[in-house]
Amino acid sequence: MEPGNVTQSSEFLLLELSEEPELQPLLFGLFLSMYLITMLGNLLIILAVSSDSHLHTPMYFFLSNLSLVDICFTSTTIPKMLLNIQRQSKAITYAGCLTQMHFFLLFGVLDDFILTVMAYDRYVAICHPLHYTVIMNPRLCRLLVLVSWIISILSSLLERLMVLDLSFCSNLQIPHFFCELKQVVQLACSDTFPNDIVMYFSAGLLTGGPLTGILYSYFKIVSSIRAIPSTQGKYKAFSTCASHLSVVSLFYGTALGMYLGSATTHHSQSSAVTSVMYTVVTPMLNPFIYSLRNKDIKRALERFLDREAFKGQLYVAEEVPMHVQSFRARSSDTR
Repeated sequence: MEPGNVTQSSEFLLLELSEEPELQPLLFGLFLSMYLITMLGNLLIILAVSSDSHLHTPMYFFLSNLSLVDICFTSTTIPKMLLNIQRQSKAITYAGCLTQMHFFLLFGVLDDFILTVMAYDRYVAICHPLHYTVIMNPRLCRLLVLVSWIISILSSLLERLMVLDLSFCSNLQIPHFFCELKQVVQLACSDTFPNDIVMYFSAGLLTGGPLTGILYSYFKIVSSIRAIPSTQGKYKAFSTCASHLSVVSLFYGTALGMYLGSATTHHSQSSAVTSVMYTVVTPMLNPFIYSLRNKDIKRALERFLDREAFKGQLYVAEEVPMHVQSFRARSSDTR
C-alpha cells in the first residue's frame, strides 16, 4: 500500500462505539443526555460562583475555571459524534480531525493543570492557613490559570504540527469515536519515531509533572492533618479537600484506564468504551461531586435559582397588567 499525503479533502472514518443500527438511537439519546447534563451542571457551577460574592475566593475561582474547561473538553468530541449518528455517517475531514485532536489535547492538558493548581490551593489553605490570603492573592491565581493555558496551547500546537508532517495510507479507520492522537499517528505510513518521542515525552512531562505535584501536595496535607489534635479538627480540614480528591481520583483513574487499556488490548470497541469514562462521564460527574459535598455551593445554587425564580415572577407580574390594559383599551374602542 503506497503512502500518500492526506489533503484537506481526505476523510478519516470514526468507527464509533457500535456498528449495530438498532443501537444507534439508544446511543444518540444516551450521549445527548450526558452532554446536556454536563453542560447544565458545569454552567450552574460557573453561574453560582460568579453571582455569589461569598464564593469569590481562590478555591471557587479555580473551580469555575475547571467547569469551563470541562464544558469545552466534552464539546470537542460529543457534538461530532451525535452529528455522525444522526446522519448515519462515520466520516470526519482531515482538517476536522486535526482540529478535534488539537482541542482535545488542549483541554485535556488544561484540565490536568487546573486540578494541580487546585491541589496547591488546598495545600496552602491547610498547611499555611495564616498566610493563605497573602500567598493566594488574585494576581497569583490569575497568573497560575494563565500559565496553565499557555502550556496547554503550546503542547497541543506542537503535537498538531508534528502530525502535519505525516503521510497516511488509504486505510484511515480510527477505532474511536473521536480523533485521538495515538490512534491517528498509528495510521501513518511514514516514519512516526519523532512523533512517538514527542508524544511520550509530552505525556510523561505534562501528566507525570502535575500528578507529582498533586501527590506531593496531598502528602503535605495528610501530614498536617495528622498533626491536628482533635478528631473534629481533622475531619473539618479533610472535608475542605475531599471533593477535589474525589475529582482527581476519577480523572486520573479513568485516564490511566483509557491509555493502559488501549495499550493492553487490541479490541477497538472495549478501548472506545473505556475512553467514554474519561471524556464524558468524568466531566459530567464533577459538578455533582462538588455540589453534593460542598455546602457553600449548595447554598449558592439555591440562592441563584431562587433569585432567577423571583425575577420570573416579577416579569409575569409586570406583563399581566399590560395585557389587561391593552384588553381594556380594545374594549373601549369597540364600544
